[in-house]
Amino acid sequence: MPDMKESWSSLASLLGTLAFCQTLLQVVLPPELRYASLRFLKRILGFSSSYCYFEITEAVGINDLYNAVQLYLSSFLSASCSRLSLSRAPNSSSTTFTLTNSDCIADIFDGVSVQWEHAVTQCQSKPSSRGKKRFFTLRIRKCDRDRIRDSYLDYIMDKANDIRRKNRERLLYTNSHGGWNPVLFKHPSTFDTLAMDPERKRDIMEDLRDFVAGKAFYQRTGRAWKRGYLLYGPPGTGKSSMIAAMANFLSYDIYDLELTKVLSNSELRDLLMRTSSKSIIVIEDIDCSANLCNRSKAPQDLARRSCSDPGAPNAALGSEDGNNNPITLSGLLNFTDGLWSCCGSERIFVFTTNHIDKLDPALLRSGRMDMHIYMSYCSYPALKILLHNYLGSEAEDLGEAAAASELREVVKKAKMTPADISEVLIKNRRNKEKAVSELLEALKARAERNEKYGGLRGERELNGEEEEEEEQEKRALESPKDGSHCDTDSRKKVEDDEAEKAK
Repeated sequence: MPDMKESWSSLASLLGTLAFCQTLLQVVLPPELRYASLRFLKRILGFSSSYCYFEITEAVGINDLYNAVQLYLSSFLSASCSRLSLSRAPNSSSTTFTLTNSDCIADIFDGVSVQWEHAVTQCQSKPSSRGKKRFFTLRIRKCDRDRIRDSYLDYIMDKANDIRRKNRERLLYTNSHGGWNPVLFKHPSTFDTLAMDPERKRDIMEDLRDFVAGKAFYQRTGRAWKRGYLLYGPPGTGKSSMIAAMANFLSYDIYDLELTKVLSNSELRDLLMRTSSKSIIVIEDIDCSANLCNRSKAPQDLARRSCSDPGAPNAALGSEDGNNNPITLSGLLNFTDGLWSCCGSERIFVFTTNHIDKLDPALLRSGRMDMHIYMSYCSYPALKILLHNYLGSEAEDLGEAAAASELREVVKKAKMTPADISEVLIKNRRNKEKAVSELLEALKARAERNEKYGGLRGERELNGEEEEEEEQEKRALESPKDGSHCDTDSRKKVEDDEAEKAK
């Protein structure tokens, strides 16, 4: 018992001595000298350690690396930590997981193990809550420091940018008065719901993945980091849905360029300069929007189109003399493949048309429209996707096996678009049997009509006048009103020529 009392007395004396020494040091030594001594002591201890430490401090508007590390770690924190801090940024659809104070997490990059620690300390100069210092500490072995430090941080920045792009709301831009006006883009189309042959969809998705991951390839080959796609085929085959699926697949914004609102080639170039990277620039119905037709066919169609479209002669030849549409073919080619097209990176150009034969060959070559995608009539694999989307069942599950085989045979002959088939299924989506029976009737009726009029060519002859009227009406709506007097003059000239021939 006396020994125990002596031990406690000795410990109390030692603690008192240490407290006296600490007070003496604080009084005698200035704060700067104490801080320098601590740094010197840490440096001596650091020489014996096999690790090196990097501190990444939060600094709003200055150090974006802190936010990048926070986003990167949040991508796998939820599965590896038991205590996390949750937050959600404005205009974001996902929750961010953050390490709490003094928590650590390990990561592996290029076969090297590293450790992250998050710390929050109180600044003595600012005792309020705003005076807190937040920082991440990265621990790397000294032997691996030079090998992975820069590449690892670059990798974190790239991953964080991808996370930001996927989490934020995507935007759809349209041009007006020489600028872009954005709206939220919430189109639900994906490659899973797209009515298209699965193998063809896989090829397109693989091409998109190669493009996104091809930064080093494009730099090595000396090519601008961009790619062009041409979607062509009959109306209603899903060209707009394909564009939306591409945007959702890549998490890109869309710039819908309306050429009829562009006043000049210079304005077209300015619009290109105002687009952002990681975006899709869309020009729909290019054969109707700017009259950039095949120049080899322009002389043959000049007389016929002069009455229906006053601006067609000048626009078809790519002249700026006409007031109807001053955009030239050369201006559009420079927009897609000229020097200005490389001012930006990771951009995709998508063109759509119902008549590929009307486009000038200069637009169709590789480098401008790299990949041509034919949007065909509904095939049996595409029909199975539509049945699953609208009825929630596979084709084989909708009745007898004979019905499935009948669908397989008749859909080839019917040549109906996915839009027409979707309309039949939408009307009867509550009754699967009725939907299948009416779909079979519609397919058989279309197939019989095709056979009666000699296949698709007969159908085109039957509907040719309607398609021509639609195109003329579309061009008339997009053309300025002051072009009407040109139409009258053209008709008058034709009448005069006929009168002279009659004499």
